[in-house]
Amino acid sequence: MNREIPFFLTKPQYLTIKDELDAAVQRVLDTSFFVLGQELTAFEAAWADYLGVARAVGVGSGTEAIHLALRVLDIGPGDEVLTVSHTAVATTVAISSTGATPVFVDIDPHTYTMDCTDLERRITPRSKAIVPVHLYGHPAEMDRVLPLAEHHGLVVVEDAAQAHGAAYRGRRCGTLGAAGAFSFYPTKNLGAYGDGGAVITNDTALAERLVLLRNYGWSERYYSAIKGYNSRLDELQAAVLGAKLPYLDSWNARRRRLAALYTATLAGDAGESTIRVPTEAAWAAHTYHLYVVRVPERDRVQAGLRERGIATQVHYPVPVHLQEAYRDLGYVSGSLPHTEQAAAEILSLPLYPELTDDDVQYVAAALRETVAGL
Repeated sequence: MNREIPFFLTKPQYLTIKDELDAAVQRVLDTSFFVLGQELTAFEAAWADYLGVARAVGVGSGTEAIHLALRVLDIGPGDEVLTVSHTAVATTVAISSTGATPVFVDIDPHTYTMDCTDLERRITPRSKAIVPVHLYGHPAEMDRVLPLAEHHGLVVVEDAAQAHGAAYRGRRCGTLGAAGAFSFYPTKNLGAYGDGGAVITNDTALAERLVLLRNYGWSERYYSAIKGYNSRLDELQAAVLGAKLPYLDSWNARRRRLAALYTATLAGDAGESTIRVPTEAAWAAHTYHLYVVRVPERDRVQAGLRERGIATQVHYPVPVHLQEAYRDLGYVSGSLPHTEQAAAEILSLPLYPELTDDDVQYVAAALRETVAGL
């Protein structure tokens, strides 16, 4: 008998810490102070402490976190910013918003993160920044990214939108470059109840400029010291995130356990040659924002799982370099072969801390049977 397995649910997590979340929201309502108040200040300090950095600056979204980090590093028109095409389009939107030109780099076919050999080939005299993406919760190979950046005089802004708590050789993702950008979209490992983001950095001068940038460039009310933006993490979201943060490590540990169960259930099966499970590099601490497999005839497999009541998603079906909006950049099919092959085969399975072990085994069994029946 089929059962319904949603791809993601927010309510079960709310119910597990309902009292803390209700109290956090009530504090904001009681003060009736909604923008740039004490909840934001407290969360920024807590997030910086969790990551082990000097400063965190809350902003309106993960997209804005990348955008403002690049702007504060003086990236703009005429500059090239190297990143991957196998990512949420938000990464590219942020780069384009600065006026800079995105330059796409192919991915490592195992970790789905930036291929640093290809990265080196694509650096030009116009290159000014690198935005590696810690995709699905797996870190990019920063020991190769950072030396290339230093050698060529480039700044590094880490897109850690899917990597809350993930680590590269023991260091938290987002803390290795000049700045790190996080999203707190509701589905993230640490998610708000609306849009939100943060930029983190060990450069206090950079942080102070970010504080100006996010709020019209105001040095004081109604006095703009620099040209700025309106991109602020509001008090309600900051309060929610502050209530959730103490649980992040345990939620990530649960994700890792469920991912291990998926892998153990899928590995060694007769379909192992056709179902490729995620790779975790020896230097990585993966937090499994998404559990992504590769399968043949992906669309047929997805339809088959849907018939069994299992919701899945594809992250991401059309690489950014082949999207209509970015046709002007001149990429064509075949430009990034590993990226394009992955986009045709990847499938994200349900994974969130409140999922049961039995749910995972049901999904894995259904996946094996569906692939075997192709």
